[in-house]
Amino acid sequence: MSAAFCYYLRVRYQECDAQHVVFNARYGDFIDLACFEFLRAALPSPTACSDGSFETQTVRQLVEWKGSARFDDVLAVSVRTSRVGSTSFTLNFDIRRAGEEQVLATCETTYVHVDKASYNKRSIAPHMRAALERGAPGKSVDHAGHCRCVPAAGAGDCGARPDEAC
Repeated sequence: MSAAFCYYLRVRYQECDAQHVVFNARYGDFIDLACFEFLRAALPSPTACSDGSFETQTVRQLVEWKGSARFDDVLAVSVRTSRVGSTSFTLNFDIRRAGEEQVLATCETTYVHVDKASYNKRSIAPHMRAALERGAPGKSVDHAGHCRCVPAAGAGDCGARPDEAC
């Protein structure tokens, strides 16, 4: 549905086993961070996902591993909206080493929009629905310090075309 948003992170030592391979449970952490940054970039207000105006809870998450991330890898997590329902939405994630084509893991996560006081399901407002459907194409957040180049005119944060950022 939406074009990809990209979140860059660096694998830390404590996220790995003795062979420097990322623990499988940490992928959920990476996905959660990428989701939060995607919502900050996509929603009408960057604080909507933290000030209670757009509360979500994870209701389903499916991760498939295709390779191993390792200590000190810079990972590029691409995020796309694949479905928006009346109270829930689904995001798809691809995790790669930055600059590489091989996908290390994929994830499909469904979130439900909830009331901030009662945590009961709540309908997604039309303007939020439109923002989720639009996504954050060509935008990225770099917590790894990977993209240190000057953006080119009309390019994504790393001076690459937005479709090459992840």
